[in-house]
Amino acid sequence: MTRPVRLHTRQPLASGSAVHLEQQPARHLVKVLRRRKGDPVVLFNGDGHEYIGNIAECTPPDRCSVEIIAAETPAVESPLAITLVQAVGRGERMDWAIQKASELGVTAIVPVFTERTEVKLDGKRAEKRLAHWHGVAIAACEQCGRVRVPQIGAPIALTALVPEVSPRFYLDPTAARSVPTIDSPGRQQAMLAIGPEGGFAEHEIEWLKRQDFEGLRLGPRVLRTETAGPAAIAILQALFGDLR
Repeated sequence: MTRPVRLHTRQPLASGSAVHLEQQPARHLVKVLRRRKGDPVVLFNGDGHEYIGNIAECTPPDRCSVEIIAAETPAVESPLAITLVQAVGRGERMDWAIQKASELGVTAIVPVFTERTEVKLDGKRAEKRLAHWHGVAIAACEQCGRVRVPQIGAPIALTALVPEVSPRFYLDPTAARSVPTIDSPGRQQAMLAIGPEGGFAEHEIEWLKRQDFEGLRLGPRVLRTETAGPAAIAILQALFGDLR
């Protein structure tokens, strides 16, 4: 039996209905994966459910409709809602950070510019990168089985951040406290700030502290910006989430 493909769609979904897929997922299903009428498909749109169906009609290269047979609610979303504040990295480093954070179950990602951020984005370039990051998160959720896609905000300056989630932490290799020593978040949520290559500047650390962020270290090694976030998220999920 052909293994079902998981695809994201922006459309409303319901058991017993039929949906015409958007051009991109339809092309991926029909032209790239070469799936045909009758093959199983699993759809999700971020509403917390996944929808089991079969291809009803398909016309290469990019037309496909799916008949939805049933809706399910798999237990794949973490009870710990993590908001990742990630300094924008160069090239594939930001993609890696977003991909792995999505796989590890974060709820939201806020890209930020810092003093040592080397990437400059404005106007249409920023819009293009944001759309690309959304695509990276969606692809990660398709692969790992999530039914909610992390919210990704437009990139902003670190000091323009308005923290609404607590407790709040930032990673600092010189901090006295380590991640495993923190108490369980009472509201099952947390905000985690990751600096750029070279780390946060001193005045940025002072600003974070004034916003009630607490410094945490991961261990004796200094991790790259795209590694530090996923490592800390994995520890938090193992301690207080669903990686147990």
